[in-house]
Amino acid sequence: MGSATAATNGFDSTDHAMMARALCLAERGAYTTRPNPMVGCVIAHGDEVVAEGWHAQAGGPHAEVVALRAAGARARGATAYVTLEPCAHTGKTGPCADALAAAGVARVVAAMRDPFPQVDGAGFDTLAAAGVAVEYGLMADAARRLNQGFLSRIERKRPWVRVKLATSLDGRTALANGDSKWISGEASRRDVMRWRARAGALLTGAGTVLADDPRLTVRFDDGDDTAFLPPLRVVLDPGLATIGRGHIRAGDAPTLYIHAPDAKPPRNFDTAHVSVPIRDGMLDLAAVLRVLAAREINEVQVEAGATLAGALMRAELVDEVLLYVAPVLLGAAARPLFDGLRIDEMQQRLRLHTVETRRLGDDMRLLLRPERAL
Repeated sequence: MGSATAATNGFDSTDHAMMARALCLAERGAYTTRPNPMVGCVIAHGDEVVAEGWHAQAGGPHAEVVALRAAGARARGATAYVTLEPCAHTGKTGPCADALAAAGVARVVAAMRDPFPQVDGAGFDTLAAAGVAVEYGLMADAARRLNQGFLSRIERKRPWVRVKLATSLDGRTALANGDSKWISGEASRRDVMRWRARAGALLTGAGTVLADDPRLTVRFDDGDDTAFLPPLRVVLDPGLATIGRGHIRAGDAPTLYIHAPDAKPPRNFDTAHVSVPIRDGMLDLAAVLRVLAAREINEVQVEAGATLAGALMRAELVDEVLLYVAPVLLGAAARPLFDGLRIDEMQQRLRLHTVETRRLGDDMRLLLRPERAL
């Protein structure tokens, strides 16, 4: 495939600086691009930035097109830095690889190849055939982290799964009677909204809906006009026992109930619902994730109790844990983080590594990943 047959590593400091900028631009679409990946583009002559752009929303112009429009004639002979291989197919927009070649760009540096089947090297082929020098692999790890949900859906056929939990210092998420409001402080609760906004779906179980009747919506502070796409609210409810709870269906955010095959929705029940098989006495969680992938969900944020969190962990379906630790104690009778793990010996312990820690008011936020995760 010409100059794009393999990733390269001969990038200089200017290349790194431009790609770092392109990655920052891409992240601006975190709340609005799904189901598409986040992509940023910088067009430069040497260390002079000519134009830049990012993909803002599905169906809108891609990052390369935005940057090319801003660059105009100055794109000719320039280097285009893109965080993902330019597309080579016509979907809701035209092929970006063709647009770059037509604009006379001399060199394209991409962070990574796009595994989407309709691209997957074809964009690089198109550029190389047009005489454009193509290199990729610059800051590839950062690019993968940026689009971990999209890549999970394409490569593993399931969304990226993040379990959000708030815990006391003694590892408890709620009192024995289920009361959990509020373990964490206001700063942590505001932070959760940012994570919700980037998720394609918010997943909970019937027990949480029956106990709390949650809204599971994104609610920013008054005056914050950040644009976002309301995530799909997903309720795992084998017998549809929760449909009398109204908050989970209120507002503009869509809702999906996932239930057992033998559950019978009421005749006038007009909310989206789908069945999955029962496995080991509960809904087949892998099948649940396949359902969500088919709906083009890239990231799932789980906000549920210890039973569902533990079941996902046992099934090795948790990719990361978003843990808010508050400086409080709830006592031994309170509810744990994960239920049903059945760890009897030290060598059975589940190891997680810390990706990030951050202080939020009096709380600590930890982002953790099981060692087996992608």
